[in-house]
Amino acid sequence: MSQLITFDFTAWVTSPFILMFVAVFTGVLFGNVRIGKFNFGASGCLFTGLLLGWLVYTYGTGIEEGQRGYGAAQSMISAGVVPSTFFTLFLVFFVVAVGLLAAKDLGAVLKKYGGKFVILGFLITLSSAIATYGMVLISPANNPYEVSGVYTGALTSSPGLAAAIETARNHATARVNAFENATTDEKEKFVNILDPTGEISPEALLTLTSEQKSAFVKNAEAGIGLGYAVGYPFGVIVVIIAINFFPKIFRMDIAAERKRFSQEMKEARSMVKGGKDIPETSFDIIAYAVACFFGFSLGLVNIYMGPLLGYFSLGATGGALIGSLILGYIGKIGPINFRMNSKILGVIRELSLCFFLAIVGLRYGFRVFEAILGNGLPLALISLFVGMVGILVGYLVGRYVFKLNWIMLAGAICGGMTSTPGLGVAIDSLESDDPAAGYGAVYPFALLGMVLFTIILHKLPM
Repeated sequence: MSQLITFDFTAWVTSPFILMFVAVFTGVLFGNVRIGKFNFGASGCLFTGLLLGWLVYTYGTGIEEGQRGYGAAQSMISAGVVPSTFFTLFLVFFVVAVGLLAAKDLGAVLKKYGGKFVILGFLITLSSAIATYGMVLISPANNPYEVSGVYTGALTSSPGLAAAIETARNHATARVNAFENATTDEKEKFVNILDPTGEISPEALLTLTSEQKSAFVKNAEAGIGLGYAVGYPFGVIVVIIAINFFPKIFRMDIAAERKRFSQEMKEARSMVKGGKDIPETSFDIIAYAVACFFGFSLGLVNIYMGPLLGYFSLGATGGALIGSLILGYIGKIGPINFRMNSKILGVIRELSLCFFLAIVGLRYGFRVFEAILGNGLPLALISLFVGMVGILVGYLVGRYVFKLNWIMLAGAICGGMTSTPGLGVAIDSLESDDPAAGYGAVYPFALLGMVLFTIILHKLPM
């Protein structure tokens, strides 16, 4: 007699839906645990996601071919634990809600802080690029392409990754062509990338075969990808730590910062002429869908920026943010109202942020623990260093040179690091959507800086 009830444990435990739900509800529980006056809030979902991602990936890789559940495990592994489509979906939902919430004061923010934000966007990405190149020079034992890949990971930039892979390919091809005239030290570094196992000695290579040339270029590209994969979660973590702990480290009075921000915005609003008062609707699902559609489409537009930068796009994050800020600032187009109840948008923002952070953790959990426990630890430490340099430079210049209040500066730092999870933490910890305006103003310039400095980084000797 056939069984009436069957249960496939592997298919259940590796299901992206089960993993997301468990990561979110355990993450929210963990985030609500108070340590003194501090709690992680929504970012707790990132940390439970990291742990669950590591556990389920380890479990899946332990199932051998022929064993029950092998197909489900391989499907989970090939998808990166949770398919990237979920990542993009919740990212867009979160960013659009944030953009619509912050859009009302966009004109006043740009009027008050605009030029300072442009400088911060380039300064944060430049300082992190300098820190990355310094690590390339002082850590010769590491693959330089892996180290430079960490730069794009530490600043969580997918457009930067695309530029890094392309420029690393060109850089590696130039090194291949110059191999025969290279010094012994240069050949040794070359061989470390061509043959990480150490089976080939530098003295054994006088010329290169076409297969070896191709292998070197492919290994350079793979090094960029590895550096990004290891650097990304640590780049997220370092921003979360900074946003949560900087007010305590630098002894800020958050109530005074809010009061100062409120006064500055009051003055800025009085300087912005025009702008009609559009009444809010409870929630316009058509308007929200239009904002998602417009923002995502905007992110796919490629703009040619000249022979050095090539094509530049805002990506899903930048497109969704800029698009929702524009539509939210306009307020209403015909019957479609983009000015919605802040409480309802706040619920959408919080829900999508929790799922977004959980998915980041699930997709990168194995990389994090592999880095901590294995050979990736040097890259993880480099990522933390590169990220912290950019954050500190942004904070010190923003706070002591530009005299920015923490509400705006927290968003600007997250924008300079192109860190959407960091923005979520800033909004959560400050209990205000106002940092989103600073994030949105800085983000496009930081993204452009990322691409520019990534290209320059790979034109330098490595």
